[in-house]
Amino acid sequence: MRENLEYWLVVFIARVLGRMPRGLARWFADGLAFTVYCCFGRLRRVGERNLELALPEIPAEERNRILRRVYVHLGWHLVEFCRMPRYTVENTRDWIRTEGMERYHAAQARGKGVLIIAGHLGVWELMSFYHSMAEQGLNMVIRPLDNRRLDEFVQGIRCQYGNHAIHKDDFGRGLLMAMRKGETVAILMDTNMTPPQGAFVKFFGIEACTATGLAHIARKTGAAVMPAYMLWEKDECRYVIRVGEEVQIPHTQDVAADILAGTQLCNDVIESWIRRYPDQWLWIHRRWKTRPPGEPGLY
Repeated sequence: MRENLEYWLVVFIARVLGRMPRGLARWFADGLAFTVYCCFGRLRRVGERNLELALPEIPAEERNRILRRVYVHLGWHLVEFCRMPRYTVENTRDWIRTEGMERYHAAQARGKGVLIIAGHLGVWELMSFYHSMAEQGLNMVIRPLDNRRLDEFVQGIRCQYGNHAIHKDDFGRGLLMAMRKGETVAILMDTNMTPPQGAFVKFFGIEACTATGLAHIARKTGAAVMPAYMLWEKDECRYVIRVGEEVQIPHTQDVAADILAGTQLCNDVIESWIRRYPDQWLWIHRRWKTRPPGEPGLY
């Protein structure tokens, strides 16, 4: 019964927001974001702690402003997800543009596959959806939702134009198969991991347990590695997909050191983009939850 209630509630909200004019839907989402910010103190405290850890040089008032904007952008993200089934290349042309796609095309042309350093920055759901709609389908490493009916509904939207979900438990085999076919895989690398799936590397100067799979697969296959994010540009009043410079994963005789160094490079790239757009990253998850042996918890 609980799963059915969850499913129909989400479907109802998605249908309502999906049919509203975009401006009205955003206005509604702003109110929802304010409510969540005020009512869910645990999430707010996690965000405050993360900002304090990562950006101590910024005044507390500015950190609070960043956190409030995070909720607004998440509300807008919800609106875009609910409206995605209606989107086409034509009706999104006025408010979505790309920058740096020539880098992606050049990497793809080498035929060894492309690994995207993705993250919970900007509108990650719309980015993969737009890529499948305007370019071609890509693979996404995800953890399925516990509610099976809800998961099928969400995957139906994500994969409408040919995207393919790789189950988190089938991570290694799925990535290797995609690289052998010369395909593209987007990996959300900015979430907390636990050993042995992750290793400790710096993130905002703090040891963070980070997934090492991308560096391992890139080293093994020679796949191209590059960051890509869809970000809201206030001055333009549009979203921009920005593809960054290719990241060179080390390839020496020391495999373990290469993977650790490659994973650190990925974290450095993600951090650099978050510093440029701090109010568009998901500060409300416990990124530094897993600690090295002997270290106390940070939350």
